[in-house]
Amino acid sequence: MVNADIEIETLAEFDRVVARGSLSGYRIQSVNLLERTFALLSADTSAAVFLGCAMEPDASAKVRADGALVFPPVPDLPFNPYRGLLYTAEELFAGLAAGYGATPDAESYAWFQETKADGDIFSSMLRSIHDDAISDALDEHLAGARVVGVMGGHAMARGGGEYQGAAELGRSLTRSGLTVATGGGPGAMEAANLGAYLAPAPDDALPEALKILAGAPSFAPSVSDWAQAAFAVRERWPAGVGGDSVGIPTWFYGHEPPNAFAGHIAKYFANATREDGLLARSNAGVVFLPGAAGTVQEIFDNATPNYYGSRGEPTPMVLVGRAHWTEHLPAWPLLQALARGRAMESRIALVDSVDEVAAVLAAMS
Repeated sequence: MVNADIEIETLAEFDRVVARGSLSGYRIQSVNLLERTFALLSADTSAAVFLGCAMEPDASAKVRADGALVFPPVPDLPFNPYRGLLYTAEELFAGLAAGYGATPDAESYAWFQETKADGDIFSSMLRSIHDDAISDALDEHLAGARVVGVMGGHAMARGGGEYQGAAELGRSLTRSGLTVATGGGPGAMEAANLGAYLAPAPDDALPEALKILAGAPSFAPSVSDWAQAAFAVRERWPAGVGGDSVGIPTWFYGHEPPNAFAGHIAKYFANATREDGLLARSNAGVVFLPGAAGTVQEIFDNATPNYYGSRGEPTPMVLVGRAHWTEHLPAWPLLQALARGRAMESRIALVDSVDEVAAVLAAMS
């Protein structure tokens, strides 16, 4: 396995390493090196790998002659397949003033729609490279963190009691020292990321933010209005003040935009990679808010490795909403039946409200 210490993902990191005289064996990932020609001509770049790094032709020729591998930038793409860092909301929603369709997020979805069914191996390769780079960046970001996943449906509208409850849950989990990770989309996912974002702020910030968001309760019919309301909240409480959380959305569900409250966004093309990765990284447990088919799938996607012990000790699973999970969509009785007599039996819980979640998670952990 390649040690992350040999990955260079920013120009500042490049300058620090090259000052020591050698880039040999390093992986330089998506760094613009057009202004670093002299450094490249002077340094030892043998066994280095350059992933999507712009550089002058003479610098490129020299590092290739050293024996370095050079994967050049791919032109005319709305995304960078070699990116070394996770996305930010500002990056994905750049250009929102001209309408959501002009943003990199919308343009990447449009490219995906155009290429996903054409059978072009180059396009599928680019998607795979991108998603692998995102996974690498996500692992680096979450190293050492206690991560709790919060799952729930995208249909939960801003302005309702359930949305407020999900936001309060995200806030309480963040204040308890956990890193909240969600599917990164609207509804319950956005609410949990919002709560995490406002965790460092006074308690009265959340009700005020909810009032601002209620003016655009859903991403339909206008993603632009929905996103602009979120950025109005972010302007009221700037990102430097906000708490951190992770959103892990997908362009597979391109009609669902990412929410703007996750501090770091790991957006994927492959939904299966995204879903499995989100659950696998939730090492402090997963909370399942009321949802529909997607949330039911996530419950049992998470239950399977807990049942077989394929990821080690089972992680806590907390289902919120007794009536929802026993009557409307009775996932709880099946989960109980699967857990009976196994190590996971003591790691599952059903609670009535989000107010109970933090204490239950702590007890099971």
